[in-house]
Amino acid sequence: MAATRFKGSLTALVTPFRDGAVDEDGFRAHIEWQIESGTTGLVPVGTTGESPTLSHDEHKRVVEICIEQAKGRVPVIAGAGSNNTVEAVDFAKHAERAGADAVLVVTPYYNKPTQEGLFQHFKAVNDAIGIPIIIYNIPPRSVIDMSVATMARLYELPNIAGVKDATANLARVSQQRHALGPDFIQLSGEDMTALAYNAAGGHGCISVVSNVAPALCAELQETSLAGDYVSALRVQDRLVPLHDAIFMEPGLAGAKCGLALLGRGTEEIRLPMTPVTSRAKDAIRAAMVHAGLLNA
Repeated sequence: MAATRFKGSLTALVTPFRDGAVDEDGFRAHIEWQIESGTTGLVPVGTTGESPTLSHDEHKRVVEICIEQAKGRVPVIAGAGSNNTVEAVDFAKHAERAGADAVLVVTPYYNKPTQEGLFQHFKAVNDAIGIPIIIYNIPPRSVIDMSVATMARLYELPNIAGVKDATANLARVSQQRHALGPDFIQLSGEDMTALAYNAAGGHGCISVVSNVAPALCAELQETSLAGDYVSALRVQDRLVPLHDAIFMEPGLAGAKCGLALLGRGTEEIRLPMTPVTSRAKDAIRAAMVHAGLLNA
């Protein structure tokens, strides 16, 4: 399974709302802008897409809209995570039927399974579908950390293709590359470290900030993956304040704030998440000016 299929700047898409409902037209427009700006992959209904507060029907419809709008121009990696294995399998099977290119499956949160439990959870999804699975390893949210050994064991299964790594441990890129080889797809789950991640052998980033700065995030990925780290660092210098500002408070709220400042959406968000505070909004606005996305 070629690592080049899923690489570069893949956006963890926000889900726009209008008057409490999914804003289908707004979502389609956001997808178009992402593709036109150089985004190389779309990831709907992850945490940034507010999957915890979408109904199952809404979750599935958002996946369908994304696939319909992408029209095969870039791959769609549909979120299919749950701490209930039966539910994760259902989401994954739906994504495959809808035409997704792959699914993103998070390590089960809250239940705290053992490494064997993690293996069996992902094996169940693997056995249910025939498209690639990207493991989402995010200990800060799920509490448990999938070990490199468990990841290597899973990679022996036919559909396990790679990892979205949000461990905040750059050593893991090299350790996973050593244990699983260069074809195991390694995608950063953290915008700030995406450049360093690629330097260690990563293939790209599933990015929150690319919701707001898709062209810059795409340029960062393109230059770094081409080995032009001088150019990539220039882009990074423009993006660093925005990476910080968007994550001052929950990133999905920061991304929606940035989009609202661009006139590309509203800050509408579902409880228990709330829009960013005025302090965070001021920081996001200043960072967008620094990046050249807004005029001073």
